[in-house]
Amino acid sequence: MDFKELVLDEVEKIAQDLTVYKLILYNDDFNTFEWVIGSLVEVCDHTLEQAEQTSLIVHYKGKCQVKSGTWEVLEPQCHQLLERGLSAKIE
Repeated sequence: MDFKELVLDEVEKIAQDLTVYKLILYNDDFNTFEWVIGSLVEVCDHTLEQAEQTSLIVHYKGKCQVKSGTWEVLEPQCHQLLERGLSAKIE
């Protein structure tokens, strides 16, 4: 590899690290509003009002973006939501 290829490879790695992902929460028929709201407050640092609004959007629209950020930030939050029985995915 020459210098130009090494630099381009590093730039590509940096760009991947800065990619903004979305944490999506999906509606289900199992969890109560209270459980979803509490989970959003505890896991995603939502305010109570934000969590209530998000839970209503998820209920009526079927899904809602709850956070955006790097993979490293969202992956643990997504995992925690899944452990709580919620349906979530990073896109």
